[in-house]
Amino acid sequence: MKKFSALEKEIGVEFTDKSLLKQAFIHRSYLNEHPEVKLNHNERLEFLGDAVLELAVTEYLFNKYSNPEGELTSWRAALVNSKLLSKVADELSFNDYILLSKGEQKDEGKARQFILANAMEAFIGALYLDKGMDPAESFILEYIVKELPIILEKKLYRDPKSLFQEIAQEKAGVTPTYEVLEESGPDHDKLFIIGAYLDEKLVAKGEGSSKQEAQEEAARLALEKKKWI
Repeated sequence: MKKFSALEKEIGVEFTDKSLLKQAFIHRSYLNEHPEVKLNHNERLEFLGDAVLELAVTEYLFNKYSNPEGELTSWRAALVNSKLLSKVADELSFNDYILLSKGEQKDEGKARQFILANAMEAFIGALYLDKGMDPAESFILEYIVKELPIILEKKLYRDPKSLFQEIAQEKAGVTPTYEVLEESGPDHDKLFIIGAYLDEKLVAKGEGSSKQEAQEEAARLALEKKKWI
């Protein structure tokens, strides 16, 4: 694991309270295996960071654009969702700092995506507590809001299913269909794998804890595979 000083150098901020920085990267599972650690896990910081992030993004969009509320809401959702936050966290090498149990360390894919996104929110919460709103907002603008031009250009703020249907009808003259390919797990923890089809041809598979979530993932992957976004 890297020293946190490397992360401070990367983002150009030195924390006064180093324990806040470390706590932002402590996953709940880590404490189960390391009861000697005196710090708490990062979930309270995540709760705070989520609010700081949403306020900073909302204020930026409100001041910068005169678009209707509905459009700004969609843009904000695209900036603060777990997919984008995990992408930014990955670019900043957050994986090198997160403290996880041995079991959680093996998890990849969507599980790791959520862990990274939560760590990003926790980090923002820690930065806010340590340095105040201005440095937290500067970080959010530099590393998160900078993604907005790509989101607008590629219409990533649109619901993937609606966008896939619109482009498929325009480019291929067909309406996408979806089919459950696999369903597993107990009722309280289901996993669905759903295929997105064009003219009965499987384009992509998506997975999720609900059929809607799996369909959206399948549509998003189909858009990428067809190079339509």
